[in-house]
Amino acid sequence: MVSLPPGPRYVLRQLPNIITPPAIVYGLAYIARAHLNTSPPTWLLVLVYALSWPVAFTVFVQYHDFANLRRARALGAVAPREIAHRWPGSVDVLRRIFALDKTCYMGHSLFEWQAEHGGIFNFRVMFENRIFTTEPEYIKMMLATDFNHYEKGPLLGSQLHTLLGYGVFNSDGAFHRSMTRPFFNRDRIAHFDIFDRHAEHALNKVSERLREGVPVDWQDVVSRFTMDSATEFLFGKDVRSLDAPLPYPSTYAAPAPFSGSASSAGGAAAQTGAPAVHPADVFVRAFQDALEATAMRGRFLQSWPLFEFWADRVKQHLKAVDDFIDPIVEDMLRTKAAGTPCGARAETTTPPPPPPDDEKNQAQDDETLLEHLVKFTDDPKMIKDEILNIMLAGRDTTSCTLTFAVYALASRPDVLKRLRAEVLSVVGPSQRPTYDNVREMKYMRAFTNEVLRLWPPVCSIKHMTWKSTTAGDPDVYIPPRTRCLYSVLLMHRRTDLWGADATVFDPDRFLDERVQKHLVPNPFIFLPFNAGPRICLGQQFAYNEIAFMLTRLLQRFSGIALRQAAHPAAVPPAGVERSPYAVDGRERVWMRSHLTAYAKNGLWVEMEEAGL
Repeated sequence: MVSLPPGPRYVLRQLPNIITPPAIVYGLAYIARAHLNTSPPTWLLVLVYALSWPVAFTVFVQYHDFANLRRARALGAVAPREIAHRWPGSVDVLRRIFALDKTCYMGHSLFEWQAEHGGIFNFRVMFENRIFTTEPEYIKMMLATDFNHYEKGPLLGSQLHTLLGYGVFNSDGAFHRSMTRPFFNRDRIAHFDIFDRHAEHALNKVSERLREGVPVDWQDVVSRFTMDSATEFLFGKDVRSLDAPLPYPSTYAAPAPFSGSASSAGGAAAQTGAPAVHPADVFVRAFQDALEATAMRGRFLQSWPLFEFWADRVKQHLKAVDDFIDPIVEDMLRTKAAGTPCGARAETTTPPPPPPDDEKNQAQDDETLLEHLVKFTDDPKMIKDEILNIMLAGRDTTSCTLTFAVYALASRPDVLKRLRAEVLSVVGPSQRPTYDNVREMKYMRAFTNEVLRLWPPVCSIKHMTWKSTTAGDPDVYIPPRTRCLYSVLLMHRRTDLWGADATVFDPDRFLDERVQKHLVPNPFIFLPFNAGPRICLGQQFAYNEIAFMLTRLLQRFSGIALRQAAHPAAVPPAGVERSPYAVDGRERVWMRSHLTAYAKNGLWVEMEEAGL
């Protein structure tokens, strides 16, 4: 079936809105001629036709604003305060946001508006209400207590559909989560086997590069590590992105024929010109480019199809992804149809009876996610969508946390010393960590939580839509079908929720009396993995992978030093580095976000090997 490009599809959907105003003008002109014997001059008709669209739009906007105000008053409620603007559609506000985005801390305007208006305000853009909040109680309502009244909404779904399809992160139904949840219900030794192989490979490459006297882009390394781990965990076969050479910083000459970076979202392409892409990097680059093209759609709001009028810019990057995933999925479905156990050679053509529900809901220790999903469905599109959704979470969110964890260790030698002492005490200088070791390392968990608090992987705004015809909480009126937004990044740095030291990096806040003071009374102030029915299914998997990699790192290296100057593009502007919202008053890494957070142009470090 032929599918129209995004632009024509968008225009067809808008056709009634486009046709109706001039059709009304035509009808009135016809009545004037036929029944009133009046024929308006041509110039007047042309003018009225031209003005019919802005007049109709203005009437539509004003009517809805009036209706919402009337409903709010009838309920004795108040509307959230609106961000001040001078130009129609808040165009001046958008221009300011985009300008500050280049030189100031991520979310600078939102931090300012929160200080001015408090934890809830109306960020009205292009005549549409967008209710923004960092109040834990309102977020709790959206995610848990009033969950069924909120949906992700058609706009976000359309923006993410090309990449994520109808997967778990781009849908509201419980079916998708019911398929994948059993796979994450318990820890598996096989996961640590995967982590160990790829961590060893990654750290060996780090050691080799450091012996050359060249800094390493740690973000690039862990992006490859998490990609290889995620693809093996999902498919039983990894993309071997760690086989590609590591990038060189721009101040060093690269001897290899291949250059550039697989670093999450924009690591350093250190070389000039158009460097060749290593075969092992093809999948990673394609997935990364598709991710960035998807994130770009968010800037254009509902009109994004007009900027991809004749071609889907996300789809054009997905060929390498499809070439890797599709044959694996098809082969697994053929194996299922043949009645052969996963991984075995087919010897019969008689399909087995479908497994009972209790067997479906039990994942085996050595089972991949793909093998688990084919027990639920034979639809290759559904399986692929679910896998890509989990791969995004398994690769990017963990990569982000490991990136900023090492930044924190490089910035705070005292924290590094204490964390390494715990690793050596609990695990030893060379032994492989176990699940029991990970559970025993309390400071490791507190350190990870503090990284997640200050640099949450999904720190950008979440989008949901009020779909009930009933108004919201009577003290703050939320019109039906209004987009409700929230930011974990801003909430995690609120001093009234976390104390006066909210922007200070201090893992002990998750160990001392501050847990009882701040977190226990209101657990919704800490949401790195979301909450309620939408809580991250792989939360414990992520904690295990992060702890495993950091353990192996600290067993091998005793010191870490930041070397952003080796790649000047990675040095943040002064407005970012010395921002009043920066951690510890200064951040020497440039935090950015597409669908997940990343360090712009990489995190360049040198490390001191233990015992040297």
